[in-house]
Amino acid sequence: MIVLGLLAGAGLFFYYAQSAPQISKSALSSDASTRVYDADGKVISRLGAQNRTYVKAKNIPILLAKAVISTEDKRFYKNNGIDPVRILGAAFANVTGSSLGMQGGSTLTQQLVKLSVFSTAASDRTLKRKAQEAWLALKVDHDYSKPQILEYYINKVYMGNGVYGMQTAAQYYYGKKLTELNLAQLAQLAGMPQSPVSYDPIKYPQYAKKRRDLVLQSMAKSKVITSEQAQQAQATSISSGLVKDHSLTSATSAHTTKVVDAYLKQVYQELKNKGYNTTTGGLKVYTNLDMGAQKRLYNIVNTNNYVNFPSSKFQVGSTIVNPNNGKVVAMIGGRKTGNVTFGLNRAVQTDRSSASTAKPLMDYGPAIEYLYYPTYEPVKDTAFTYPGTTKSLYDWDRKYQGTITMRKALYESRNIPAVRTLQNVGIKKATTFLNGLGMSFDKTLTLQNGIGLYISSEQEAAAYAAFANGGTYYKPYLVSKVVTQDGKAHNYTSTGKKAMSSATAFMLTDMMKDVITNENGSGRSAAISGLYQAGKTGTDSYPDDYADKVPDGATMDSWFTGYTKNYAVSVWTGYDKQFQTGHYVSESQTSIAQEIYKYEMSYLAQQSPNSNWTAPSTVTETKQNGNTEYYVTGHAGTVSDTTSTSQYGSTNTTSSSAYSSNGQVTTNSSSRTTTSTTESSTSKESSSTEQKPTGGDDDNTDSSTTSSTTTTSSASSTSTANSTSETNNHTNTASDAES
Repeated sequence: MIVLGLLAGAGLFFYYAQSAPQISKSALSSDASTRVYDADGKVISRLGAQNRTYVKAKNIPILLAKAVISTEDKRFYKNNGIDPVRILGAAFANVTGSSLGMQGGSTLTQQLVKLSVFSTAASDRTLKRKAQEAWLALKVDHDYSKPQILEYYINKVYMGNGVYGMQTAAQYYYGKKLTELNLAQLAQLAGMPQSPVSYDPIKYPQYAKKRRDLVLQSMAKSKVITSEQAQQAQATSISSGLVKDHSLTSATSAHTTKVVDAYLKQVYQELKNKGYNTTTGGLKVYTNLDMGAQKRLYNIVNTNNYVNFPSSKFQVGSTIVNPNNGKVVAMIGGRKTGNVTFGLNRAVQTDRSSASTAKPLMDYGPAIEYLYYPTYEPVKDTAFTYPGTTKSLYDWDRKYQGTITMRKALYESRNIPAVRTLQNVGIKKATTFLNGLGMSFDKTLTLQNGIGLYISSEQEAAAYAAFANGGTYYKPYLVSKVVTQDGKAHNYTSTGKKAMSSATAFMLTDMMKDVITNENGSGRSAAISGLYQAGKTGTDSYPDDYADKVPDGATMDSWFTGYTKNYAVSVWTGYDKQFQTGHYVSESQTSIAQEIYKYEMSYLAQQSPNSNWTAPSTVTETKQNGNTEYYVTGHAGTVSDTTSTSQYGSTNTTSSSAYSSNGQVTTNSSSRTTTSTTESSTSKESSSTEQKPTGGDDDNTDSSTTSSTTTTSSASSTSTANSTSETNNHTNTASDAES
């Protein structure tokens, strides 16, 4: 049976060995850095490729060679690439715990093979891979001399901090050549490849010293140094000789790195999430980056050639997504004032309110999808108090427009109609709609979130992209393909999921066109002549306890998210420390987000066809007082939001209405029962379980107003307006000032 088992094992070994990848001299001698490519296949970054200084075998210090061999493979000069004795010894050590952490089952040659042609991911440590690794180690040992193998290994190993090769590491850590290092320093370098992060002498000196001393002990045990030499070196401080300046020249230009900094940071995060090791993997990573779009976006936000920025500390976060596949084609994490690598990426932060850009996502989108609101649905812009609280909601002008159409409420970014619409939809339905657009929240959302969500520009661009393509959500992604060292290609795409009907997407888009083109639209600064586009503005005001410290109309955040059929662009602007003196977005500066969008989209539009959206068969066009409006086919009637006892203590009725050309609605006395559904809920909007309260467009809340569970329908109800105080997510509610 034993003989049969051995024969079977040998057969399996040779079966796997036949499919082993090829290994060349260039593969053995090259560094194991990760190369990142843009969408055109051009290298944009090489992680760890700091112009590695290659050291020939004849220039490798004898003590370093002996330290490496004593540590990694004592029988290096005796084995033929694999070492059965070593494998058995490692197995025994693992069982008995007698190992000093010095010797594993792989020979130095096997380690070289692994670093040269195989992925280092734990998931790839299979029997097949080990068999192929052993076979290639035998081949390498046959084809190359021992000094050559040692040379390749010493030049290839990862030494932490993006450094490859021990010669480069000597320069990085000690500012010297290998030939200038003492025994203690050489032992330090020899011991690092096993765990270069943990054994970093700068960051973790205690672990580095322990490892170095084990290397010295192993050298003494192998009699390549004396016990006295080992003890003397062990007594040397681990910090002895370390330099403070660790700068190395990058293989890619500093300017290119700065331009793509935020994008690269997300690429590496995406790779990490997929289980890849970017430091020792030797990967070829192909991304969706459009370098032209990226450079344009970088120049817009880092020069005053396009936008007049008020301060160097005024910041930007922006993401551009292809609506037809979810590809992230460009990303800016901030304005660059220094040579910071992988700095704060504001494009993916979720700690600032999205303000009124949330309205299509949480309010009007769900209203069309679930309640079949037409674009001319009458919505009330009248006095409103959050149910169960004394907090009243206002708009930037502290006025009410009475009953207006949903279209007008959206393009003028009125807050009260948006929250009333959300009230009719219900939080549960609205959250379901958001979930379909890739958003999830730790805490229950509230009515206040209808005018502001804590989401990133990446999330918002991907969500608006679903409006652009007819209702399909694609999870945004940056990496399209990864080629590992063994030549295997792993392709990545985003599978689209239907998030809403094509009717909902079209009707929202048609209304959001007016945000940009209507003379009263809030996003007129984003207008591009002749371009078919849609979008939404958003600004978030200061809380009442800080409002007197900033000028009238000043806000903390300003957004614009817009799209064509080919690109969705989301832009956030503001300051990192918005409560620091002078760190506010003035009323005139709220348009900067729109301007950034405009200049970027103008560039993008030149690269793609300009086509308009067409109404799907499920949408019917109608004329309302000379205006073109739309409704979901079969649902021509309107749904009023007059409230009294539904989800938040209200019932819904509908009334026939007459429309003026400016979107104003005159309501007649006839009414009917609505088709809307509501949910029962006993929770108060001020509950501690809510997601961070946020604001819409100049969302102002009056905490001094009397609590009420019903809303006033009078358009002239302004008795509380003069006594109000602004609050936002930093107090009990949020305010979003749209200028």
